[in-house]
Amino acid sequence: MAMAAPDVAPSGEPMMPVAHRVVERIDESPDTVTLVLAPVDSNADEHLPAPGQFNMLWSFAVGEVPISVSGIAADHRVAHTIRSVGPVTGALTRSEPGDVIGVRGPFGTGWDIGAGMGRDLLIVGGGIGLAPLRPVLHSVLAARGDFGRVAVLVGARSPDALLFTSELEAARSHDIQVEVVVDQAPRGWTGDVGLVTALIPRARVDPETTAVMVCGPEVMMRRISVELLDRCFDADRLTVSVERNMQCAVGTCGHCQLGPLFVCRDGPVVPWPRVSSLLEVRER
Repeated sequence: MAMAAPDVAPSGEPMMPVAHRVVERIDESPDTVTLVLAPVDSNADEHLPAPGQFNMLWSFAVGEVPISVSGIAADHRVAHTIRSVGPVTGALTRSEPGDVIGVRGPFGTGWDIGAGMGRDLLIVGGGIGLAPLRPVLHSVLAARGDFGRVAVLVGARSPDALLFTSELEAARSHDIQVEVVVDQAPRGWTGDVGLVTALIPRARVDPETTAVMVCGPEVMMRRISVELLDRCFDADRLTVSVERNMQCAVGTCGHCQLGPLFVCRDGPVVPWPRVSSLLEVRER
């Protein structure tokens, strides 16, 4: 049964959620779903998010969490890919079409897709970190001729945890290199097993000119970045998406502070030179 819309404020108030209805639910893996949301009020004055930004999603009577945008449509439908890891994400992943949730945002910084135009592009996603990179892939597919060689490297815990498999397969037909590796696999898996860093030597891109976008667990991003720099990739063309404990989303509460940065305001997408030393600080 669809939930009744909770009381929410008009859009434009950054601390109050705007009612959105679930218009589509896609089961991506046993614990991960993609929810496509549309504003309940079709006249809502909303700003479309940029690839890499996030929204705060509110499950009525449970709480809210920051979730990266994994799809953007011109009709104001926005997709979020959510893994169930706690009470709020668990409630969100149980949502069905017709249910109403609250949305605050968009917040934070996005990927500089323009930095990849006219040059090679390397996209590296680990686990749920592939979700905020998905809009980048969509942008590339929509204007494939504006980019040089494009390589997508994907890592996941296991084959059944891989996200957007049909889209990745379709990308190959648009002259995009896609390489996949899993941490562990059942009998019958014929793909690679190991760390995503092992895929870097296969990337058919020019290290000296390639724009690189990376998102995944922090330990993965550190290892990927070190490996890329060792292979003469330009640090100034490397950006990563950082996740920290974001609660207010407007740089006020301080929960997401990382050195001089507030991830909700100054991130999540940050140039590698600005954040490399900070990622050595363990999140509390």
